[in-house]
Amino acid sequence: MATDPKTAEPRDVTRTTLAVLSIGALIAASLWVLSPFLMAIIWAAMIVIATWPLLLTVQARLWGRRGPAVAAMTLMLLFIIVAFFYLVVAGVIDRVDEISTLVKSLGSYTLPPPPDWLTGMPIVGPRIVDRWEQFSALAPEEVSARMAPYARQAARWLIAKAGSAGLLIVQFLMTVIIAAIFYAHGETAAAEICRFARRLAGQRGEEAAVLAAKAVRGVALGVGVTAIVQATFSGIGLAVTGVPAAALLTGVVFMLCLAQVGPGPVLIPAVIWVFWKDGAVWGGVLLVFSILAVTLDNVVRPLLIKKGTDLPLVMVFTGVIGGLAAFGVIGLFIGPVVLAVTFTLLKAWVADSEHEADCAEEKAMNLHED
Repeated sequence: MATDPKTAEPRDVTRTTLAVLSIGALIAASLWVLSPFLMAIIWAAMIVIATWPLLLTVQARLWGRRGPAVAAMTLMLLFIIVAFFYLVVAGVIDRVDEISTLVKSLGSYTLPPPPDWLTGMPIVGPRIVDRWEQFSALAPEEVSARMAPYARQAARWLIAKAGSAGLLIVQFLMTVIIAAIFYAHGETAAAEICRFARRLAGQRGEEAAVLAAKAVRGVALGVGVTAIVQATFSGIGLAVTGVPAAALLTGVVFMLCLAQVGPGPVLIPAVIWVFWKDGAVWGGVLLVFSILAVTLDNVVRPLLIKKGTDLPLVMVFTGVIGGLAAFGVIGLFIGPVVLAVTFTLLKAWVADSEHEADCAEEKAMNLHED
C-alpha cells in the first residue's frame, strides 16, 4: 500500500543534522583518544595480517594451543626489535674511538691547497678556489670560532634525534603488545571487521575487506622478505670483504630496500672502496655479492607479491611507492590496500552496470518478440 505524500511524516532536518554531527564528533573524539596508539595499532594490524599463516603453523606445531603460539610470536617480534637496535648501537659503539680521534684531530687540521682541476672549472671554479684559500689561511682558533655555531646546531639535532629514538622504542614496544592481543583474538577481530564491511557495503564490502588483507600479506611478502634477502646478501659481502661497520651498513641496506631505494647507495661506494684498498680480488668478491643483492628483487619480489594477492603487479608497485611518499614507511602497506579496495569496488561497480544493461537489453528483446 503506497503512502500518500501529503500525509507522510515530514523529515526532521534539524534532528538528522544533529545526529550526523554527533556521530562525527564521537568519531573525532575516539580518534583523538586513540591518537597516541594509532600508529602502533596500524603497525600491529599490518604485522599480524602478514604473519597470520606463520602463527597458525606455530600453533599447529604446539599441539594446537593458541597461548604458547602467541607467546612464541611475541618473543620473535621482540627479538627482531632488540637485534635491530643492537646492530645499530653496537655499530656506533665500535666506532666511538675513531669518532673521538676524528673530533680531536679537527682542532689541528689544516686544509690542503685546492687541486689543480678545480681551478680549471668554468664559472664556479675560481670562486671555489678563492673561498678555499681564504679558509685554509685561517688559524685553528678562527676555524673553531667559525665552526662553533654549526657544532651547536649539530648537537641540538643529535639531542632531538635521541629523543625521537626513545619514542621509537616506546612505539615498537606498544606495537608488540597490541600485536600479541591481535594474535590472541585474531578470528574475532576479523569476523567483526567483515560484519562491519558487510553492513556498510553488503557483499562487496566484505570482499573488499578480504582483498585488503590479501594485499597487505602480498606486500609484506614481496617487500619485506625481499628486503631481508637483499640485506642478507649485502651483509655477507660486506663482512667477508672486511668493510668497516658491516653490521650498521647492513641495517642501512635493509631500510633502503624497504623504502624501495635498493642497496645501491651503500654497496656502490663500498665496492669502489674495496677495489681501491684491497685490490681486484676482494673487490670482485664484493661486486658479485652486490650484483646478486641488487638484481634479486627483480625475481623474488614479483613472485612473492603474486603469491599473496592477485592484483596487477603495476598497481601494487604504484601503491608501494606512492604510499611511501604520502605516508612514510607505513605507506608501504596503506598505499596498496587503498588502491586494491578502490580497484575492486570500481571493477564490481562497472560489472554490475554492464549486467544491468545486458538484462535490460534482453528484456527489451523479449518484449519485442512478444
